[in-house]
Amino acid sequence: MKENTINVFIGLDVSLRSVAMCVLSAEGDLIEETNLDCEVKAISDHARSKGYSVERIGFEAGTMNQALFHGLTAEGFDVVCMESRQVSAAMSAMRNEAGNQ
Repeated sequence: MKENTINVFIGLDVSLRSVAMCVLSAEGDLIEETNLDCEVKAISDHARSKGYSVERIGFEAGTMNQALFHGLTAEGFDVVCMESRQVSAAMSAMRNEAGNQ
């Protein structure tokens, strides 16, 4: 492992031809936002070229995302597909919990 490796979480917003990538530190700080081609190689090459130690890659479940899920998993990444209604419910619960403190 490189000395300057940064542990990150990556969120992908997937469309037909491109992917918007958001990279967050383990503490939740924004590290990078970029657009890439919607290809496994483009995503994995970019993450590796930056020296990131990727904890997990997440994106919304969808019919176009199966190839990304399997491809990124085969590249050695821990990948999770999230169903949008579940993510929305979890985020609402987090906001309500934070407001009750």
